[in-house]
Amino acid sequence: MTIIDDLLRAAIAADHRTLTLPPAFQGLPAAAHGGSVLAAFDALSGLRGAREIRGLYRKRVPLGAALALDVAPGGPGIRWRLRDATDGVLVEGHVRPARDGHRAVATPVPARTPLPVSYSCLACGTRNPAGLRARLHADERSVGARWTPPDSFRAADGGLTPLALTTLLDETAFWLGALASGESGMTTDLRVTLGQALPFGPVVVAGARACVRPRPDDPRYWDTEVVARDEAGRVLAAGRITFVAVRGAARRLVTGMLAMNPPEIVRAAFPAYAR
Repeated sequence: MTIIDDLLRAAIAADHRTLTLPPAFQGLPAAAHGGSVLAAFDALSGLRGAREIRGLYRKRVPLGAALALDVAPGGPGIRWRLRDATDGVLVEGHVRPARDGHRAVATPVPARTPLPVSYSCLACGTRNPAGLRARLHADERSVGARWTPPDSFRAADGGLTPLALTTLLDETAFWLGALASGESGMTTDLRVTLGQALPFGPVVVAGARACVRPRPDDPRYWDTEVVARDEAGRVLAAGRITFVAVRGAARRLVTGMLAMNPPEIVRAAFPAYAR
């Protein structure tokens, strides 16, 4: 059994100067899942308890490449930056303490329409042995999932690894943005607040479609709100995540999805591209 936190630790060089994300951490094809990058910097911070992780993504993060890490103190937390071989900034952000007790409006988890899955995605990949294998659904009100973690997502302290929550929140935000815009794209500005305690157990993650809003200054960017709770309704993590729609990007994505999903499921997600 692959322990997901072992993969995460192995991705971070001993001197904390490089990050090499494995293929198991894929999101969109040939790119790291946004949730895995946030989890890596959360691990680097060493913070425990309630905390905010922010990542501002400039470009997609490649897999299997040794990427330069810049980590500096940022008050009680850290500021960080991830660079590619040309010294271009891929992602930058911070990890810092946050107040616990996030009060979010409960959003029902949809049960009607399943969303497409892939083979390799960290969140939904059906053939990723290290992945969550979460199955998200959507209806007119919300996007979300009920997910029961396998033991491979148990952290060293017995709780749930934060990577599971950052990944679920990011995946849900992606689909909220994709369904609102009708396009594929990527999440670009991720702000995730983790709760004081992350008990190991089933997770309910959801975001309301009515809360998805395009930015007035640039309608390609869609702001979303997503919350992950335990079965008792306690908030484990919450995210404010921005999705940027890339016109035409869904065309190539749909081609791959049709090879592994019923056509009606792909059509419901991207009606302009899967006719």
